[in-house]
Amino acid sequence: MHLRAVPSSPAASPPIRRRISALAGAGVLLAAGYARPLGQLLRLAAGNQLYSYVLLVPLISAFMVWSRRSELPPPGSPDRLAAAGLAGLGLALAAAGLRLGSSPALQLDALIVLLLSFVAGLAAITAWFLGRPLLRALGYPLAFLALMAPIPEQFSGGLQHALQHASATVAYVFLEAVNTPVFSPSDLVLQVPGITLGVAPECSGLRSSVALFVVSLPAGYVFLNSPWSRLVLALVVLPLGIVRNAFRILTIAELCVHIGPQMIDSYVHRKGGWIFFLISLVPLLLVILGLMRWEHGRGRIQPAPKHA
Repeated sequence: MHLRAVPSSPAASPPIRRRISALAGAGVLLAAGYARPLGQLLRLAAGNQLYSYVLLVPLISAFMVWSRRSELPPPGSPDRLAAAGLAGLGLALAAAGLRLGSSPALQLDALIVLLLSFVAGLAAITAWFLGRPLLRALGYPLAFLALMAPIPEQFSGGLQHALQHASATVAYVFLEAVNTPVFSPSDLVLQVPGITLGVAPECSGLRSSVALFVVSLPAGYVFLNSPWSRLVLALVVLPLGIVRNAFRILTIAELCVHIGPQMIDSYVHRKGGWIFFLISLVPLLLVILGLMRWEHGRGRIQPAPKHA
């Protein structure tokens, strides 16, 4: 038998490298078109600690893509329908953002809408240059980029209020649990021997809770496969943030009781938020391990054989 090599037919789609280069070029042009809102975002993140995390969002999104690069399908033919729909959404959001930007009182709202428009544009060029299979595979990292849009003030204010009150309530329970005499004349005031503690808005743990939420999303993408597992992990963040902040209040109260009221000005209170943030990563990791074990157990369940 004589075998001979058969030349492969030319690919219908451009080479992968050419597509990636075209996507990168289109991304640069898109970013240039949104240079003004992106610049505003950089200034906002530099001047407001609540929004400092947004600078890491593109890097984290890129890491998520890299972490599962071996699972990505090859580029397909352009998905013109998805690209057109996403581009239309981006243009509509851009128009709305520009209208909002004409009012000085709505500058933050305008920035939020324009950044969401930018993300829709990125999704549109992804659909055009890489096709539907890759668009679906990259859906989670692309959606994560929406976190570049700052949290609306109305939502952050309400969340801060809720965290503030919940943290004070749980801290009261913790103090009673460790047999420290405590009296609460109002929702946000805790009286312990030697000092009265007021849980101010700055003590709500909002920034740490937002940071923990941002960490939970890529962690869920990298370590978990089920959308339900990822949702559970994200939902765990809020109660975990409340418990973490209450534990911080408990620690400060105990230091004031057992060492002296001057501990209210200690490093633990003024600058120690990062310590408790790192501590909160431990239960978050335990939740991830538990969900991974649950997914593994579900994967081993086989359907019962059917008998004739």
